[in-house]
Amino acid sequence: MLAIQIENLEKIYAEGVMRRPVKAVSGVSMEVPEGEAFGFVGPNGAGKSSTIRVLMGLARATRGSCKLFGIDAALPEARIRVGYVPENPCLYDYLTPLEIVSMSLRLHKCREGGGTRRQAMAWLERLGVADVASAPVRSFSKGMTQRVTLANAMAVNPRLLVLDEPLSGLDPIGRREVVDILADYKRGGGTLFFTSHVLHDVERLADRFGLIHKGELRSVRSPAELLGSEDLVMVRSSGSAAFPRAREESAGNWVAEVPRSELWVVLDQLRMLNHQLREVKPSLSLEAAFMHVVADEAPREDS
Repeated sequence: MLAIQIENLEKIYAEGVMRRPVKAVSGVSMEVPEGEAFGFVGPNGAGKSSTIRVLMGLARATRGSCKLFGIDAALPEARIRVGYVPENPCLYDYLTPLEIVSMSLRLHKCREGGGTRRQAMAWLERLGVADVASAPVRSFSKGMTQRVTLANAMAVNPRLLVLDEPLSGLDPIGRREVVDILADYKRGGGTLFFTSHVLHDVERLADRFGLIHKGELRSVRSPAELLGSEDLVMVRSSGSAAFPRAREESAGNWVAEVPRSELWVVLDQLRMLNHQLREVKPSLSLEAAFMHVVADEAPREDS
């Protein structure tokens, strides 16, 4: 079964006093089967959050359709056991984390052995906020609020997780912990649809990713397809001697892009020059693909 099915989605907002129409999403179509992790990436204002808002029933599509597990996304029953973390979580600030997560468990009718309190506390513990489970969230930092929102989404044992910038506001340790939790969820067969500006984490988690720019879906590819589409390998090394094929990134640090067929020759040359090898990786990364999409539009924006 398809967890997400989007067909020719278009979303137009009315902006300003004159209610000028602004097209946020234009003709987006995609499918995400159950059990897949799909990364949805693009620059700010590309249409990512608008697409997610329609998916979660928070906005109506101007044209086209969105379905969750075959049910129109506008219907409440489509979102049973669907966990959602918005980019800017807005919780009832007079409630405590325990109250928020327990309420969500009751709404999703998730009452497994041990009761809702035990289920709620288990996820608050895993997200590192169990010690403030009885404190009102109005006193929390952005990172702590994000942890509570993630615990709320995970506690319902979701068949689908929809996350809009889930790592926003987290420190490096918190980001690593959340990525590990999401990786566990994925390994357990969960379906993940998420946006992130941390492209390294998208590459790590996603089975496929979609690049969206100016409301249009430009590409849907797997990491393997991305890496296989470029025959160059990036080699980074450190050494005092100049390396003819490389450019100097900083004092004594060199980077070169070489064909895969010549990689071993280049590595032998670096050894002879007494260079210390720092990194070898495919030249084209998700970040590079992201920048190519944005750069292709630069002349149009300037015209």
